Amino acid sequence: FSLKELHGIFPWLVESIFGSLDGIIIGWNLRCLQGRTNPTEYSVALDFLDPSGPMMKLVYKLQAEEYRYDFPVSYLPGPVKASIQEQVLPECSLYHNKVQFPSSGGLGLNLALNPFEYYMFYFAISLITQKNSPITHHVSPSNSAYFILVDTYLKCFLPTEGSVLPPPSSNPGGAIPSPTPRSPAVPFTSYGMHHTSLLKRHIAHQPSVNADPASQEIWRSETLLQIFVEMWLHHYSLEMYQKMQSPHVKLEVLHYRLSISSKHHGSPAQSSYQALHAYQESFKPTEEHVLVVRLLVKHLHAFSNSLKPEPLSPSAHSHTASPLEEFKRVVIPRFVQQKLYIFLQHCFGHWPLDASFRAVLEMWLSYLQPWRYAPEKPPQTAELLPRSVSEKWAVFIQENLLMYTKLFVGFLNRALRTDLVSPKNALMVFRVAKVFAQPNLAEMILKGEQLFLEPELVMPHRQHRLFMTPTLSGSFFSSWPPTITDASFKVKSHVYSLEGQDFQYKQMFGTEVRNLVLKLAQLICQAQQTAKSISDHSAETNASHSFFSWFKFTPSEMNGSYTGNDLDEIGQDSIKKTDEYLEKALEYLCHIFKLNEAQLTQMMMKCGTAQDENGKKQLPDCIESEDGLILTPLGRYQMINGLRRFEVQYQGDTELQPIRSYENAALVRLLFRLSSALNEKFADQMDVLCSREDFVGRFCRYHLTNPHLIQKIRYSPVLKDRTNQNWGPRISLRFLASYRTLVSLLTMYFIASWFYIGPVGCTFIILVGYFLYAVIMTFFSEGWKPHEH
Repeated sequence: FSLKELHGIFPWLVESIFGSLDGIIIGWNLRCLQGRTNPTEYSVALDFLDPSGPMMKLVYKLQAEEYRYDFPVSYLPGPVKASIQEQVLPECSLYHNKVQFPSSGGLGLNLALNPFEYYMFYFAISLITQKNSPITHHVSPSNSAYFILVDTYLKCFLPTEGSVLPPPSSNPGGAIPSPTPRSPAVPFTSYGMHHTSLLKRHIAHQPSVNADPASQEIWRSETLLQIFVEMWLHHYSLEMYQKMQSPHVKLEVLHYRLSISSKHHGSPAQSSYQALHAYQESFKPTEEHVLVVRLLVKHLHAFSNSLKPEPLSPSAHSHTASPLEEFKRVVIPRFVQQKLYIFLQHCFGHWPLDASFRAVLEMWLSYLQPWRYAPEKPPQTAELLPRSVSEKWAVFIQENLLMYTKLFVGFLNRALRTDLVSPKNALMVFRVAKVFAQPNLAEMILKGEQLFLEPELVMPHRQHRLFMTPTLSGSFFSSWPPTITDASFKVKSHVYSLEGQDFQYKQMFGTEVRNLVLKLAQLICQAQQTAKSISDHSAETNASHSFFSWFKFTPSEMNGSYTGNDLDEIGQDSIKKTDEYLEKALEYLCHIFKLNEAQLTQMMMKCGTAQDENGKKQLPDCIESEDGLILTPLGRYQMINGLRRFEVQYQGDTELQPIRSYENAALVRLLFRLSSALNEKFADQMDVLCSREDFVGRFCRYHLTNPHLIQKIRYSPVLKDRTNQNWGPRISLRFLASYRTLVSLLTMYFIASWFYIGPVGCTFIILVGYFLYAVIMTFFSEGWKPHEH
């Protein structure tokens, strides 16, 4: 094909591979393509799209001719799209000099992209636009062709060792030239400081583009990273986030929610509607999206940590540092930090309270631990000991203080609303506590907070210049701000740039957060007690399911109570894991916040006092009132999350309770009439017999009475005064209507027939055997005990 023909089919080919922007055309569906299920298609796709494969060779070939391709602005992330449509130039240099008015008869604005940018735009945005593609089988995102390609591109264009491989060139004279600056096609008002790219800064000192191949690798590396960050993270604007932190705006949003929930309220205030609509965009990240972002974060840490040690001589550094080394030094704070922080804040506040939050959690923890991706290895002698965080990471922690402190508070608020009996939720609490309990980490976070809280003893003009919100997301090398040597100013600049000048900082080691940690510790103790209760109950249930228990009745069958729990299904192994996770998490929290052992002992005792006399089953937290027990907010939380419950039992006349599935309806009604007739005819005689104090009286009471058992019946939390119904001595034959009883009797008659014992003889033996059993039970029974069949 000629270059002109390749230029014509290139947009069609890209769309055929990655799908259309509106999601109608799925393309190759790389997100669901796996080697385990489709090995041939999987290997072909990876080879074709490899950085040195045919597709990238086509991209570089078209790049040499400086072709341009239109990308609709309407499919860009929300904040960028809104900015361009309002003719305000975005901070990121990726969009500079690329926006064009539509041609005559065209609709909407477009970006004029070179082939490499166009290809990467489609590749990155396919993760977003194809989220509703059909999936016919279970897909592991980390094994998909898309995930592997992301990892391959990151390793190729952001290498941790060596330099970026030069692109294959069809020109015998040198490398493919980088895109030349173009005059803007639309008049834009730029917000923030205008930063040129690292590539342009480096080229400014070079006589020719082709004379320095390093400029080529920097251009591709910077472009790739900018596209990934913009497409995957820039869905929530910093300005709207800071605006939503204002108490006034939060109150407006609350009024808006109340107004739309009330039918009698007028139209909501326009400002409230706009604020809510602008912040809560329709974009919702998926678990796969978060996993890909985590891969990006991990690789950027490894890329940044591969920076060569700085030489002792500053003059030597200025002459020997390559553009790639400069790029490594500032890649995270200048490209990723701001957008990732807003992305995480949105996820922490809007992600469902379920186990899928684990993906967001691990992505956050990966960012917090750059030392995990450092090239140096810990000493072999210290492998068994917890690895201490080196002091050299103190600068990173201080420059990312909010990532550690405010997001930790956000996680606490989530953890306080989750069911910690669930092993997956307990694991998340354990993971966070384990990370923050690393030796020396809490001390460095505390040092960062102290630096932020230091009084400002500087000149006003310097303070104003440093605390103004900087533009951290664009390309970054044209106008360097003065180096801030004061660590306190670095921390304050970081905090105010992300949260605004009016931000009220909540100390991680302050009283308010410490109280939240104590509440979490209390919930952990309660969850441990609940898990133990479930474990004990499951063990008792399994022990009672023996062969002989099938032939007898249990009290729960007669009073209609349900003593099971949905958590019984999680299994003994999961309950054991839950207990281990919670125990270690509590230990780590005590280490981080220096919790007093006396406080924990008192907390454990408080959890233990809620147990009843058997030491296992717990009532929800209630308070006594004139109308009986009333649930507290903690009690409602416990019931909603299944931590505690009231056992629902039938408390009326056992003879009148609904017919069970294991009973014969006709026999129940027939035996009830017979029992009622006998009770009516012999009521006086039974009263006289049961009132006797000798053995006969005890024998009759054991069989003819069933008093209410206050110590075993859990009343409703609302109703306190109940009529204590005692129907006196009476005969109950309902047990004969049970299928189990009938099958048991038939089995006994069948076994007796083997020994040539007839029905009359077998009946006599059964009656004599039961009489002896009843006599023994009468001797050993104390007080008035009910008869249980």
